[in-house]
Amino acid sequence: MRIGVIISDEPRINDEIRVSQVRLIGPNGEQVGVIATSVALNLAKEANLDLVEVAPNAKPPVAKLIDYGKFKYNEKIKAREARRNQSTAEIKEIRFRLKIDEHDFQVKKGHVTRFLSGGDKVKVTIMLRGREQSRPIGGVELLQRLADEVQEYGTIESAPKQEGRNIIMTLAPKGKKVHTQSEQRRRGDQSRAERQARQAARLAAKQEATAAAAAEAQASVSGAEDNQTSETK
Repeated sequence: MRIGVIISDEPRINDEIRVSQVRLIGPNGEQVGVIATSVALNLAKEANLDLVEVAPNAKPPVAKLIDYGKFKYNEKIKAREARRNQSTAEIKEIRFRLKIDEHDFQVKKGHVTRFLSGGDKVKVTIMLRGREQSRPIGGVELLQRLADEVQEYGTIESAPKQEGRNIIMTLAPKGKKVHTQSEQRRRGDQSRAERQARQAARLAAKQEATAAAAAEAQASVSGAEDNQTSETK
């Protein structure tokens, strides 16, 4: 009977490292050299860090002194940011008949525009029937018309080409990344301006309060001097 083994993607740390020697890397990336694993574990404990095996297949394995909990947290943050920034574009598909009427064409063009505006690619297929296959140029012209009419939202990524009884073209969304970056810059500039305005308002209020306090102090001094002069007389 074979017993299944659970394979983990997590690296071995501390007492899980069973080899006798490791090539140790210090917490700042410095090369310590090949030392006994027991010595490396003692160094990790003294530094309040973990001994993490980063290259188990090396001879000897490479281990590094790091704060593993902090390392895992940072990796989680990086993965979250990567998911947030990665493109989630899908490929939508729209099918046309060569002899499509104007109303249906406009309806399908609306779908294409919506998909491109949402950041998705669109695969447009012209389905040819019977004798239409002998004159595919009509399908190419129809696809080119579509591309021209939605050029504000997308560009041709894959030019029209015949595949069997179909003519296929792929459109890609236009400038989504640029618009996103511009919006982020605009929001950043707006936030920065608002922050500077608040700081200026606080500074002005502080200066006004300081001036009022100085004026009040000066008035008090002047009043005391007047009283002293009157008593002298």
